[in-house]
Amino acid sequence: MPPGVRPGGLPGLWCWTRWAATTGRPRLRPGAVHVIDPGDDPEAESARYAGLLGQGPIDLICLGIGDNGHLAFNDPPVADFADPLAVKVVELDDACRTQQVSDGCFATFADVPARAVTLTVPTLMAGRTLVATVPGRNKRAALAAALDGPISERCPASVLRTHPACTLFADVEAYQ
Repeated sequence: MPPGVRPGGLPGLWCWTRWAATTGRPRLRPGAVHVIDPGDDPEAESARYAGLLGQGPIDLICLGIGDNGHLAFNDPPVADFADPLAVKVVELDDACRTQQVSDGCFATFADVPARAVTLTVPTLMAGRTLVATVPGRNKRAALAAALDGPISERCPASVLRTHPACTLFADVEAYQ
């Protein structure tokens, strides 16, 4: 169990499901994994997490491209390629909230929080190595826009094309 993660994980927490899916490999031994837990005070959690990020470089960022082209919770309406913050609280758009239900993170749309804590686009892009995954037919348009459209906040994932060490994995359904 990584430092900072409580047994049983956090319901609906994307990073917890990714951690659980990858730690079955006994060779994975991270020095530290810090989980964002907004609790009752997401603004304080944003500040706490930004402080952790300021302690050193980010070696690896694992991320996905959302149905609407979002990165982390940087949806097109709130994505800012020059955001001065490292971590912030954002309002989730309906497309992002719907995806949380489709992905099985929440049972119903009403269960999905309207706000989330996210690393900003500049923070994500500051990682030394980025690994992006894009599974499923529902992400086909977002992947096409990210790969072939203009680099724009209208498709936050398009900025990945500017990173010198980003590897993108897409399944056949997403790429066709």
